[in-house]
Amino acid sequence: MDFGDILDQWDRQTGNAGKKAVKAEEDTGDQRSAQKVDPLTAWLQVYGIPDKDAEIALTAVPPAKRRRRLRAKKADATLDLHGLTNDEAWIALEEFFRAGQQQELEKLLIIHGKGLHSEKDAVLKRTVRDFIERCPFAGESGQGEASDGGSGATWVLLKADQRPDGT
Repeated sequence: MDFGDILDQWDRQTGNAGKKAVKAEEDTGDQRSAQKVDPLTAWLQVYGIPDKDAEIALTAVPPAKRRRRLRAKKADATLDLHGLTNDEAWIALEEFFRAGQQQELEKLLIIHGKGLHSEKDAVLKRTVRDFIERCPFAGESGQGEASDGGSGATWVLLKADQRPDGT
């Protein structure tokens, strides 16, 4: 017995039961109770069955196209970390990313500097890298454009699935 057979059997059973109930109600003369409809059927008659897949297909943007658009886009917000210690920078990054997520921003720019005054490599750049790797809503990232600071800046795309609208 396949699923179609089960549905046919169910239709026959509920159809016969429904006819018996209607017949009994007609015999009693109660017109209002003869018009009773199953609550689920009544709801479906009013609201219908939306085709969610079709709705999503109409509004969905392919991920590759979205990423290309976001890479080319200017940052929605910028944070300058110059002059901060590692701990201060980490706290500032947490607040910046949390605010970006709440405001449903798509692209953030962090200016950390090139580390010209550091003994080894850029300290804040390493801190920003570590933060981005650990941040749950930080997505793709890259070096800033020359006009944004070049290797002294990092842009980050916020993950779409971490934002309430999912875009």
